[in-house]
Amino acid sequence: MSVPNAERAASVFRPRRPTLSIEMLVLLASLWISLTCNQAFWRAIGTGRDWSQPADWAFGLAILVAMTGIHALLLGLLVTRHLVKPILVIVLLIAAGASWFTGHYGVYLDPGMIRNTLHTESKEASDLISFGLIWHILVIAGPPILAILACRVRRRSLQAAIGRRLLAGMATLVAVAAALVVAYPGLAGPIRTHREIRYLLTPANLIWSTSRVALMDGRKVVRNRAPIATDAVRVAATPGRRPMLLLLFVGETARSANWGLNGYRRDTTPELRKRGVIPFDLTACGTDTETSVPCMFAPVGRRDYDEDRIRGSESLLHVLARVGYQVSWRDNQTGCKGVCDGLPFETIDDGRHPDCPPGRCLDIRLLDGLEQKFDGQDHVVVLHMIGSHGPAYDARYPTDAAHYQPICGQVDARGCSQEAIVNSYDNSIRYTDQVLAAAIDQLAARADTHDVAMLFLSDHGESLGEHRLYLHGIPWRIAPREQTQVPMVLWMSAGFRDRLSLDTECLRRRAQQPATHDVLFHTVLGMLEVSTRTREPSLDLVSPCRRD
Repeated sequence: MSVPNAERAASVFRPRRPTLSIEMLVLLASLWISLTCNQAFWRAIGTGRDWSQPADWAFGLAILVAMTGIHALLLGLLVTRHLVKPILVIVLLIAAGASWFTGHYGVYLDPGMIRNTLHTESKEASDLISFGLIWHILVIAGPPILAILACRVRRRSLQAAIGRRLLAGMATLVAVAAALVVAYPGLAGPIRTHREIRYLLTPANLIWSTSRVALMDGRKVVRNRAPIATDAVRVAATPGRRPMLLLLFVGETARSANWGLNGYRRDTTPELRKRGVIPFDLTACGTDTETSVPCMFAPVGRRDYDEDRIRGSESLLHVLARVGYQVSWRDNQTGCKGVCDGLPFETIDDGRHPDCPPGRCLDIRLLDGLEQKFDGQDHVVVLHMIGSHGPAYDARYPTDAAHYQPICGQVDARGCSQEAIVNSYDNSIRYTDQVLAAAIDQLAARADTHDVAMLFLSDHGESLGEHRLYLHGIPWRIAPREQTQVPMVLWMSAGFRDRLSLDTECLRRRAQQPATHDVLFHTVLGMLEVSTRTREPSLDLVSPCRRD
């Protein structure tokens, strides 16, 4: 047999690589994503439907056509013959990863969640990487990626490629429009009552939310923060008054449902109880740190929520600094989210310290060097805790503080029993209790020379498996109480109380009434004797309980 004949014979048995157009590759990838990466979306729109009925099948088919078409249109704007493969591979990997978090933890990929993700440090992000996530990505994204890499992309002239792309785009638009007309009667109700469904549509949710965050953050960069409470002044101090020191703890992921002082079945706050603190139960401004922290330090808060206004304005801390307080931020988290811009900032991360195991320092390190604040000046120190940040709750406390057993010692909390997840979380709350008690003790030791106070409030709560939800970040409007109800604790020395002529029993009665994060701005101004028209007396918890 001659060599050419041998090559022809071998080619008969060699599998041929299929040749597909760019448009067909995009369409098939979009269909795969719609079917495999949108479990949470399908569950949301399928609730209450009888899939044995032809009308519901028609609705589901119309949704599939519309979803696939929308993704094909978006991807069609990005790809060329040379870029189609790498872009589809990247999109498939991202969509598969996103579907793990929406389906596994019940999160919504809205702008707030994207901002959280973009601002997450590598140490924090590593807590979310698990074997389950990697396996999910391999199973969902692996087969289509192999198929895409095995294909040839059909060559066309530039003129023919433009014509085919325009024709495919127009046909897709018609198909999407027709599908939406069919689906609208069944989709209108869920969308009106549950608008957040759109943030389950992957990867359109990622594209929209990321673009929205980039636009908002871009506007924020080019402008200075607008001043607030420019008329603020301190009440004139009488001669001989002692310097003031307020420790303001911003807690992380502590929820009222598991806070002993707020009625939890376990006494997870025994040390605070011994120190006679005043406990409050608040509704948080958001369900994630990126939303809640700027909001709670703003005068407008949740009741008149305006994200652009909050992020574009000064915070409570800038007002306090302007009237003469020494204000500083000490961080064991991912920064102050803009509320301390231009003010002294320090982080306690130090991997060489025994209280800084791999991952993140324990919160007790926040108290290091606080004695330097007892220098005869008036200080406000904000201490940003790692608290009960999940899913690695067991990394938030030392091993000898694991009071409740068994615990969940793996990253993917859903692989643990409900009991183990709750035990690990409760241990982190109990460790927060120890840290706050130690801070009170430090303050009390200087109460003979300074008027001192400690205020703690959590930024948001946490889901521990209730309603099949985990972690936090559900859009605030539909978030469960586990993510929105948070504790606040107030402690003041006798000198601080006397300085304000405070009726403690009045304040305890006020603590039994509903309140929100909105009280922080106005209450701290009242505690620190700052007068301004911006302070709203109805949101100041302290001033109405002054005897004078």
